[in-house]
Amino acid sequence: MNAASGGRRGDGRDRDTTGRARNARPRDGLGRPLPYGADGVERQPEGLVRSPGETVTEAQALLDAGKPFHAHEVFEDAWKSGPEGERTLWRGLAQLAVGLTHAARGNTTGGARLLRRGAGAVEEWAAGAAGRTRPHELDLAELASWARELASVVEREGAAISAVAWAPRLRGRRD
Repeated sequence: MNAASGGRRGDGRDRDTTGRARNARPRDGLGRPLPYGADGVERQPEGLVRSPGETVTEAQALLDAGKPFHAHEVFEDAWKSGPEGERTLWRGLAQLAVGLTHAARGNTTGGARLLRRGAGAVEEWAAGAAGRTRPHELDLAELASWARELASVVEREGAAISAVAWAPRLRGRRD
């Protein structure tokens, strides 16, 4: 029985301590499930409430480490726990991270689609946020540009990309 998830129950499904179905299989850096008992990447705890700055810092560290799936989970927590007026922003950032995940896994169609959807979401949020193009020090224009460029690259090349090499800079370009 896996203590972190509550273990496997009589129906064969992993469940958390409240009885909700939750996959407890270990995962690799791109979020792919591994066999039970395999060494995986430590998963992000779910439901954490972080400040926006903590969210961006944690997500950037995960992106830099080639773990965009795990960065997506950090953004998802912000999306679900943050103020209503910022949900589109955090959802868009989560979509960017999932788009990078799919592109790194070799799913070029899904990766490109999610990258473009995320770019549109952060631009939509910025347009409706009275000129706030750098909320929480995020460089939204640069992120949207990065996402569209990567979407074009994965469609053109049709192969998996390196999540580390393509990790975005959430707060702007590296100097």
